[in-house]
Amino acid sequence: MQILDYQVLDVLYESTHSKVYRVSDLASSSSFILKVLNQTYPLPEEIARYRLEYDITRRLKLKGAIQAYRLEQYHNTLLMVLEDFGATSLKQLLPSLQLDLPEFLAIAIHLAETLGQIHQQRIIHKDINPSNIVMNPQTRQVKIIDFGLSSVLSQEKLTLCPPTVLEGTLAYISPEQTGRMNREVDYRTDFYSLGITFYELLTGQLPFPILEPLELVHSHIAKQPVSLQAVNSEIPLCLSNVVMKLLAKMPEDRYQNAIGLKFDLERCLHILQESNPTRTFLLGEHDICDRFVIPGKLYGREQDIRLLLEAFDRVAGVDSTSARADQEVETHSALARSEVMLVSGYSGIGKSALVQEIYKPITRQRGYFISGKFDQFQRNIPYSALIQAFRSLIRQLLTAGESEIALWRDKLLQALGSNAQVMIDVIPELGLVLGVQPPVVELPPQESQNRFNLVFQNFITVFTQREHPLVMFLDDLQWADIAALKLIQLLMGRSDSQYLLLIGAYRDNEVDASHPLRTAIAALIDMGIPTQALTLTALQHFHIQELLKDTLHNPHIESLSPLAELILEKTGGNPFFMNEFLKALYTNGLLRFSPQHQQWQWDLEQIQAAQMTDNVVELMTQNIQKLPEASQQALKLAACIGNEFELQTLAIVCEKSTLEVAKELWEAVQVGLILPQGKEYKLLQVADTELCTALSELNVTYRFRHDRVQQAAYSLIPLDQKHQVHLKIGQLLYHGLTPEQQEEQIFDLVNHLNQGLGLIQDDQLFCAIAQLNLNAGIKAKTATAYDQAVDYLQQGINCIRHAGWEQHYPLMLALHQTAAEAAYLAGNFDQLDSFIDQVIHHGQNLLDQVPIYITKIQALLTQDRLVDAARQGLELLKLLGHPLPDAPSQVQILLGLLNTKVTLMGKSVSDLVDLPKNRQLRSCSILNKPILSEV
Repeated sequence: MQILDYQVLDVLYESTHSKVYRVSDLASSSSFILKVLNQTYPLPEEIARYRLEYDITRRLKLKGAIQAYRLEQYHNTLLMVLEDFGATSLKQLLPSLQLDLPEFLAIAIHLAETLGQIHQQRIIHKDINPSNIVMNPQTRQVKIIDFGLSSVLSQEKLTLCPPTVLEGTLAYISPEQTGRMNREVDYRTDFYSLGITFYELLTGQLPFPILEPLELVHSHIAKQPVSLQAVNSEIPLCLSNVVMKLLAKMPEDRYQNAIGLKFDLERCLHILQESNPTRTFLLGEHDICDRFVIPGKLYGREQDIRLLLEAFDRVAGVDSTSARADQEVETHSALARSEVMLVSGYSGIGKSALVQEIYKPITRQRGYFISGKFDQFQRNIPYSALIQAFRSLIRQLLTAGESEIALWRDKLLQALGSNAQVMIDVIPELGLVLGVQPPVVELPPQESQNRFNLVFQNFITVFTQREHPLVMFLDDLQWADIAALKLIQLLMGRSDSQYLLLIGAYRDNEVDASHPLRTAIAALIDMGIPTQALTLTALQHFHIQELLKDTLHNPHIESLSPLAELILEKTGGNPFFMNEFLKALYTNGLLRFSPQHQQWQWDLEQIQAAQMTDNVVELMTQNIQKLPEASQQALKLAACIGNEFELQTLAIVCEKSTLEVAKELWEAVQVGLILPQGKEYKLLQVADTELCTALSELNVTYRFRHDRVQQAAYSLIPLDQKHQVHLKIGQLLYHGLTPEQQEEQIFDLVNHLNQGLGLIQDDQLFCAIAQLNLNAGIKAKTATAYDQAVDYLQQGINCIRHAGWEQHYPLMLALHQTAAEAAYLAGNFDQLDSFIDQVIHHGQNLLDQVPIYITKIQALLTQDRLVDAARQGLELLKLLGHPLPDAPSQVQILLGLLNTKVTLMGKSVSDLVDLPKNRQLRSCSILNKPILSEV
């Protein structure tokens, strides 16, 4: 077999993604390894991943890493030409590999050295395992291969996702790489994977020989492996200790650099040569971390974490004592009841970080964790955080196999019945699970609201089950809309609600006694729903000392007191501000590692002289202003879009290609101002214009690291230009989105346009925005977010008020009628009367006015004004040509009955069905709107 100018000698490996060949160059007879994508027509993202792997591999010029020579086009795919030194993967060699301890240690020392060199080039491998380590069986030369998952970021924040879609080989990934440890992934993830590899090479088995993915993930994050000596007593205790240190659950408890690991492995070799297998030594004496890494540990929150975990155990129906010991626990439905946990505190105090500590028990109980965040600049989007949370849940379901998706489809359809489309309208991704559903029957407003409430309750019940409890985290409740707060009360208020833990976080300094959130909390308590509150306070001096001790690897805590005092003074003990302040000290050279003294050093006088700001937003602003101008501009526009934003949307707003914008955002990603959501962002770093066009459908999403970063970016837009910027964003989205995308993003689109209404002169644009506000109002009303619906509809009215009813009669009529219905359902009766008066005054005919009269009657009934409602109904019937007496006499009643009997005489039910259609519009209006039934 021949591939291009290479003769295939052997097939070394084959998977669904790639094939690896040993080949001979026909021209030079030199031997190479070819790695080829194993698809005839690979997807653009697969091509991009391949290029990324080649770029990273090519960059490494290390003796211990495989060398990449070139990337060649092969039909519709690519092939990578790699060096061949006669090696085979350790995975393939393991069954027959006979390594004595000196040989193992020689290989381990070499791997530690190579891994350190890779880390020095700011690359995290992320998939160290025996399949990605190759060895020549004769020479024992080893190299690390396969950089397809590698990251060039110093840290990555992984989102919670099903085990089946995790990056890496599941048996070898670190606890933090599972996304369930409330820790960012950095270079130390490779040390854990190397530890698993060492464990397997030494014992012939994995520390967690488990096949079920979620159970394996739980083992990584919660269970301690059996020591190597317990598996094989011939392994020296010191070597067993080294491997167990590599396998520490927390990154800060592992080796902090490869130099310290290599030194300890060399000491193990010396002890082995001395034939003293029981001798031990203090691990990590030379493990000095020269990287500035702030630990992900939460300081001073032990009590809060305990209360949070106990709340989850109660909701899951498990015994907390057994659960804390990570024992197998049985769920008792009698113990389980839904609860609310409220976490309050200032911005940056660590509310979100605290909540993420719940990942571990959720994994143990096979539960679901979903989260949503209300946005400071998008407060009038109905249910924004709730929808965000449930959309993420549906995306989790879609990663499962077809058989599992089919099971969920059956459960959901059974719960939702013929009303499934109600939920699809709110959560579009649900349609990918359920398929096309029939439209729902149109109901009167109040019945429609009742249906929405019932359907939403049935929907959430599908996911709150004994087998998989649900934790829903809603962040920044101080910015929640009224409709969302009411829906929260509805979901939690069911008497049979179980297996749901709702965690809400908010800034208590922004929530006064009259705030709607206070009212909602009081309502939850009044309903008897178990509600617990945690208030997080600033860290104290001794907490900051602990943080500095761990960050600077300085055991002399007393020497850290002056620096801790200065940090407390500058930051007020706010964890986010403290971390950013420390980063600023490091970036400005005021906190530095001394290779000569092998320790971190600082000068308090220099720090004080630097006059660093004590305002966190100002500090974030300074960080943003260090970026190139194009990056700053992209961040400013991203801040207008929201805390989380899609690359495609930002590209439209920036009027640039996605490739250009991705490159402009890259520096902000590198310094941690924004965080990529998912792994797709990497692909654009190697994409050319042609490939980027092919990747245009790729869903690349980012989010600001913190609200304060978004606030800082937004503050860089001059105050007098903000409305202009939002208007331009709205116009670009209006012209750049498809009709389907406009419908899905209608609230975002309209919010931008509405902010610039005062700058518009074009009547056609005013009319278009009025129509968009009508669409937004209808969508909000359908979702029972009536207050927001009224706001949008009022904005639409304002857009064309100057042109009046004469020029835009159909649109004005629709806006006022819909606004009247929404105001009635929201209980805003003063606004309702205003909308009604306008329609009655400007309606061109009685039939256009009938719906508004019906709404008025319904509102009067709601206010218990029964006499007024009856009078209004009779007046309307009179206007329609069917007057009824205010107080009918017995004679009038008898005559009416007699007239009806005469009319029906000799007619059967089938005769009535076959009657011709009524063509009298006024009669139809009465039949379609049964006025008397309202009274």
